[in-house]
Amino acid sequence: MTTRTKQIAETADRKQAPDEAGSGEHLRAVALRTYSGHTARPIPDEQIIDLLPMVQNIARRAVSYLRPPLSFDDLVSAGTVGLIKAARDFDASRQAEFKTYAYIRIKGAILDELRRASLLPSGVNRQLRRAREISRRITKETGTPPTDEELARRLDIPARQVPQLYESARAQHFASLDAATEAGPALGEILAAADTTAPGSRLERSELLEKLTQAMQELDQRKLQIIVLYYHQHLTMKQIADVLEITESRVSQLHANALFTLSVKLEQWKDGG
Repeated sequence: MTTRTKQIAETADRKQAPDEAGSGEHLRAVALRTYSGHTARPIPDEQIIDLLPMVQNIARRAVSYLRPPLSFDDLVSAGTVGLIKAARDFDASRQAEFKTYAYIRIKGAILDELRRASLLPSGVNRQLRRAREISRRITKETGTPPTDEELARRLDIPARQVPQLYESARAQHFASLDAATEAGPALGEILAAADTTAPGSRLERSELLEKLTQAMQELDQRKLQIIVLYYHQHLTMKQIADVLEITESRVSQLHANALFTLSVKLEQWKDGG
């Protein structure tokens, strides 16, 4: 391994917060492994070093989606690989700014890692399909989404299982909630109002944003606060819990519930409902 490779890995360690020493070691190992053999790179080492904290920041924002056996260190590893690949593949003649390109590659790598860990048993998938269909039907008939108790009654399950169902739905549709797909803009990206799409898809984004804004206004105050704080203020689940003076697990539950409600409404709109 090269001297610069060692320096980058050591700098990565120094940039970790004290409570992230373990993940710092993990990042160091990944950086060393990924950098080995790539001596010719279009991006200076200093720029890569400066963006290492972004890997941690993006990973921290994705923590609420973690499912065993995936760990925070796994997300940091995936994000670090994404950063290194971004540095290796960056073409300045086609990309306006490396930081923007790197952010997309880091986030994409972390999302891919999360998707691989988000597969659900077939029984849960069937239950989720029923839950969405019931929610869409009730929303269409009444104009408002079903309460947890009503959804539980229709599904013939205890009400205490409904929050877990929302969590499963968030995990299952992580790609559509927080990552762009060929089918169109992602819900998470629209919520963040990120203007990163090609001109040809801006009309669809504008229409979705209008419908999403309307759907958000129908959320209760607490859920709307969480959506705004998470996607617009970029607070973590823990920070939101501190602001709202509730537990972090409760923030996660309400976040999952809000996304389930919003996704059902957008699906209904796409189908002409």
